Amino acid sequence: MGSLLFDVAHLLAGGLVFTSLVMLYQARLPNLIRVYGLQALLLTLSVAWQAYAQDAPHLYVTAAITLAFKALIIPVALLRMIERLGIHRQVESALSTGLTMMAGIGLIALSMVVMLRVTSGADPLAREDLAFALSVVLLGLLMMVTRRNAVSQVVGFMSLENGLILAATGAKGMPLVVEISVAFSVLVAFIVIGIFLFRIRERFDTVDSTALDRFREGRR
Repeated sequence: MGSLLFDVAHLLAGGLVFTSLVMLYQARLPNLIRVYGLQALLLTLSVAWQAYAQDAPHLYVTAAITLAFKALIIPVALLRMIERLGIHRQVESALSTGLTMMAGIGLIALSMVVMLRVTSGADPLAREDLAFALSVVLLGLLMMVTRRNAVSQVVGFMSLENGLILAATGAKGMPLVVEISVAFSVLVAFIVIGIFLFRIRERFDTVDSTALDRFREGRR
């Protein structure tokens, strides 16, 4: 039974890393958002499995919050947002797809090497989940840095936050009040970001961050 707990936990955590790589590969916003929704669903399953493996009932609440907000509400809201903004086109990246994927694979390898060495004395299930979680965080940061569209940068931020939740639950969870406050903080941040994006679109007729940088430089 212990081997099954270990294998399923790592299959789900590995699925989060894989979906992060798939998001780096996506060039169209609707596809990117759908893959993010799949990642959030995998996170829900991972948290629920950790609740069972650790005999921690409060993590089921975390799984329910993740399913409601991150796997359902946020992806649907993002899809409606890009529909209203009229930005179904391809998203430009600062690097080519090949270079971005190579950088992503390098970050995964770095995460594994660093985290497995740092946590050598920790529980095997927790230490490898932490390595997967760090990979998701770094890949989210990579997306935020390389994508030139504000919406895709928001998706990168949300993916990064998925990695933090995976790390917290893999390391024997966190207090329920913290989980609820984090979930609502993310929701509030998402609402603020949505309003911000609509204001950018209304003012500049684009959500391309490079166009905004050019405008700022022109004002100097």
